[in-house]
Amino acid sequence: MDKKNSTAQEEVVEKMEQTVEPEASETEAADELVENGPVEEAHETKEESDPVNELEQKLEETTNRLLRVQADYDNFRRRTRLEKEADAKYRSQQLAEELLPALDNFERALMITPEAEETKNLLKGMEMVYRQIKDALNREGIEVIETVGQVFDPHVHQAVMQVETDEYEKNVVVEELQKGYKLKDRVIRPAMVKVNS
Repeated sequence: MDKKNSTAQEEVVEKMEQTVEPEASETEAADELVENGPVEEAHETKEESDPVNELEQKLEETTNRLLRVQADYDNFRRRTRLEKEADAKYRSQQLAEELLPALDNFERALMITPEAEETKNLLKGMEMVYRQIKDALNREGIEVIETVGQVFDPHVHQAVMQVETDEYEKNVVVEELQKGYKLKDRVIRPAMVKVNS
């Protein structure tokens, strides 16, 4: 009986040792904990540094995007202001372009020499209307481009003929075939001219 008891006791002790004794992998993890500190803490510090970096990158991206939007908005405002100034400056250009052919016809009509008294009175009335139109255009900044005797300028003159004459120097406008007009600093219609070659 004593042998049975001692063998039973030995079996119980063995079982207890097995349940109490940790496996090798558990002991290795415990040793690592002692040597390196808690594994969770290492992960936490790594996770904490990642969100900080991510937030810094997002802040930098947002700042850059905000600066680009601000620059775009400033450019838009400047462009809009310049367009408004140009619109105000050249607001009468379209009207002038439409009136110029009528002005040309007035000038042609005024070139006739009237013989009858009625025609002379009609011509005087036409001259008054012509002067009023010209004055209105001048008030808007529309001027006639000077031609005869001026050096040929391709920006304001359109040469349709070349002639040779001793009266003028080379590359000088000899005759005006159609008046040219400019609105402030912009050419509405170049003058058609003959140039001395």
